[in-house]
Amino acid sequence: MGLVKTLENIWKIEDLRKRLLITFFFVVIYRFGVHIILPGVDPQQLANLHSMTAGGLLGILDMFSGGAFANASIFALGIMPYISASIVIQLLGIAVPYFQKLQREGESGRRKMNQYTRYLTIIILLVQAPSYLLNLKMQAGPSLNASLDWTLFMLTSTIILAAGSMFILWLGERITDKGIGNGISLIIMVGIIARLPQSLFQELISRMTDKTGGLVMFLIELVVLLLVIAFAILLVQGTRKIPVQYAKKIVGNKQYGGARQYIPLKVNAANVMPIIFAQAIMFIPITLVGFSNVNNASGFIHALTDHTSFWYNLIFAVLIILFTYFYTAITINPTQMAEDMKRNNGFIPGIKPGKQTAEYIDVIMSRITLPGSFFLALVAIMPAFAGIFGVKAEFAQFFGGTSLLILVGVVLDTLQQVESHLLMRHYDGLLKSGRIKGRSGTVAAY
Repeated sequence: MGLVKTLENIWKIEDLRKRLLITFFFVVIYRFGVHIILPGVDPQQLANLHSMTAGGLLGILDMFSGGAFANASIFALGIMPYISASIVIQLLGIAVPYFQKLQREGESGRRKMNQYTRYLTIIILLVQAPSYLLNLKMQAGPSLNASLDWTLFMLTSTIILAAGSMFILWLGERITDKGIGNGISLIIMVGIIARLPQSLFQELISRMTDKTGGLVMFLIELVVLLLVIAFAILLVQGTRKIPVQYAKKIVGNKQYGGARQYIPLKVNAANVMPIIFAQAIMFIPITLVGFSNVNNASGFIHALTDHTSFWYNLIFAVLIILFTYFYTAITINPTQMAEDMKRNNGFIPGIKPGKQTAEYIDVIMSRITLPGSFFLALVAIMPAFAGIFGVKAEFAQFFGGTSLLILVGVVLDTLQQVESHLLMRHYDGLLKSGRIKGRSGTVAAY
């Protein structure tokens, strides 16, 4: 009944209702575009491309695009080129003085950096689109129209693929502005979750027909999946609160400041970025070997192209741990935090303001980042463990990795935004009714 009442309250708020309907409308447009095949491609002849992306590293790309990669859709490249461009621009913000200056300029600097990100996205698309089309010809040549002029097909399809990815980017920005939640993240989540029903059904059929545990084993898988999701929620939500005391200031007979607040330091401050960085590195071996020669590769290189192998997961986990420390170091600046705290007459009880405060925050971050990085690496390699126990590759992807963390993170952020709208409405109702008494002494900061 509580859930039904909450849904009713959501529907009653006009602004929230409009935002949810707009978000749903744009998501439907995106899902419709996923099923529009490139001109000149026979969708009935894409069996080779589907089998190539059934699992492994290319399966990850297909997962991020919501199945568009394997369908040779106009949205085949998805939002990943924009994510790659964003990562490059972020790294330039660390190493290049010009981009460092832009980061300090506030809103105007942010707009310029967004503009550079879009330019870089187009450049990446103009490289990735022909590569995708060449791979399409190599893996699914019979699907192409025999009378098709290859040069013309390359030119037109490159433009279509680039335009499709930029249109997805536009949809994401419209969802952020007019809808609910972060548009880009929501589109990635929709693409991931769209594969869940089919993967779940295939796993059930596999367990029932192959006599590998039957329904009991399938139910055990679901229980384990729920436990992994709960663990991922704890990882995303886990924080270490550092108390901050602000100095009291008495003006006349009134007291200002003196409140105790907290700095919430996240256990997983880097979110999914270390996994994305690590996956980008792990794509290098399969790129060097070539899509067609993966099976012919031998020894160590072949192990690096198999996402279930020991060496792949070991190197993958080590890279995640290293990138977690790296990304946490560039996103959280203890010195800046200490300076801001000192400027606002704040201090950590028992710690001298300034350099000692910065050192204290740095030590705390190092201590919580270590277990956070290990837990993140464990979540990332969980699909490999699921594969060892006989779970099909399509369903195993939901047991961990980028997909699970994105799903959990985006759902929590979206629910938080919905909750903030409900709370705002609730407070408005209290003010209108005049029932604002009883709120004194409820501030937890004191």
